[in-house]
Amino acid sequence: MDVFAVNNFGDTRSGGLAGPMGLFLIVLMCVATVLLIRNMNKRIRRLPDSFSDAAERDRVAEIARLDADAQRPAAAAGSDVEADRSAAPVTMEEPEVTGAAEEKRDSTAGGGADRA
Repeated sequence: MDVFAVNNFGDTRSGGLAGPMGLFLIVLMCVATVLLIRNMNKRIRRLPDSFSDAAERDRVAEIARLDADAQRPAAAAGSDVEADRSAAPVTMEEPEVTGAAEEKRDSTAGGGADRA
């Protein structure tokens, strides 16, 4: 019956430092948490009440640009126009191609097997 009373777990008295070390780590983490919370509160207080989005800034900038263009004198606005822009555009007529559309229809009639 002496076998049941044997201590197989080693010396349990040598770990006497585990309790104070655990307490030190818990206190250290609590102090770090308090300092982080204080720092974040300071940064949050510095933020503006609201942020304007990019679309709003672009819209305000476009309105300001258009307002500045409207305020310019008409003579200055007329000098920006190119002289030959008011002339009738020269268009070149392209020759009519009739055979290409039929050939294209014939090549796709095979079900598109040629495309791979």
